[in-house]
Amino acid sequence: MHTQMRARAARSLSVSLWLVPALLAGPLTPARAESPARRAADFGSGSGNILYLALGVGLPLLSDGHDGRNHALRAADALGTSVLLTEGLKALVREKRPDSNAHDSFPSGHATAAFAVATVESSLHPREAGLWYLGAALISYSRIRLHRHTAADVLVGAGIGAGIARLELAQPRGLILSPFITPDESGGGLTLSSSL
Repeated sequence: MHTQMRARAARSLSVSLWLVPALLAGPLTPARAESPARRAADFGSGSGNILYLALGVGLPLLSDGHDGRNHALRAADALGTSVLLTEGLKALVREKRPDSNAHDSFPSGHATAAFAVATVESSLHPREAGLWYLGAALISYSRIRLHRHTAADVLVGAGIGAGIARLELAQPRGLILSPFITPDESGGGLTLSSSL
């Protein structure tokens, strides 16, 4: 029991620590005429996004004990499947980006990935749901703030990410990574938390 409490405390601390670089990003970046909000959005769309996704997939390996491998695979499966679907839609729809002539705006891949990870982690760790969804929302908002996407691009991306993650969790062995995922003891998929 004591070990579980320590693991939960370490996990909550680790999830919270991804925000620290965001707070430090302003003073550590070279002086530019950009606003703090722009720097925060750059961080959310760049290294903050990478850090968030890496934590979502990697943290279960460190803190979920004997279930860590399966939880990490579940997060990676939802992330990979949703991003593949999003990239396919981008190629099919070919919507112009608000800030350039590129035709790969719809749906937002950043929002898809962030909400896929947030949904899996929130299901596995309901007490941390607020942090995971806050992170996903900030990453998604950064895409609008930087004029890389419209709100519709981001909302659809978020829906795809969350939907694919729920589908992932409902399957006994996941989606794409099913050969590597062990079903839970009941033989069904993971149970979604009522807080979702």
